[in-house]
Amino acid sequence: MFPNVLEVARQLIRERVEKGENVIDATMGNGNDTLFLAQLVGEQGTVIAYDIQPQAIAKTKERLEQQGASRQVELNQRSHEKMADLQLKAGAIMFNLGYLPGADKEITTTASSTLGAIEAGLELLRKGGIMTIMIYWGHSAGAVEKDAVESFCQSLDQRRFLVLKYQYLNQQNQAPFLLAIERRAE
Repeated sequence: MFPNVLEVARQLIRERVEKGENVIDATMGNGNDTLFLAQLVGEQGTVIAYDIQPQAIAKTKERLEQQGASRQVELNQRSHEKMADLQLKAGAIMFNLGYLPGADKEITTTASSTLGAIEAGLELLRKGGIMTIMIYWGHSAGAVEKDAVESFCQSLDQRRFLVLKYQYLNQQNQAPFLLAIERRAE
């Protein structure tokens, strides 16, 4: 059986990230990817996570504390666009677009903020680093965001970035898919 799209994203990150690195969770949600990244980089690494919803911060903080992984994680109740303020290099950046599972489905990521965050993130990626973008587009702003992100990724300079699309073609109901961007050169 083929792995699901989220597992492919995580495997691509596992193959590239080393203990002690800086990584970013651009859309922390319920904290699953934040925890994954914290466990991956270990106590010497740093995870910087973003979400605009207080509920996401609370759930993520609780999940990290339960797993003893809160020390190396910085939680930011801010838009993921704010990663442009960072002065670091990151081995990986994860996005899960859409809405916070179990919360208000009208509060979603949007094309404008997501494109700003992707652009900022690409500048932070170290050579060989990876950005994964899980596109969940079954919501009111989803199709516009999906089209904008795909168009942007298709326009990236292939000398600097490789872009992979992992998608099941015969699924119904706007099945999520993965875009992965690897930085090739500065």
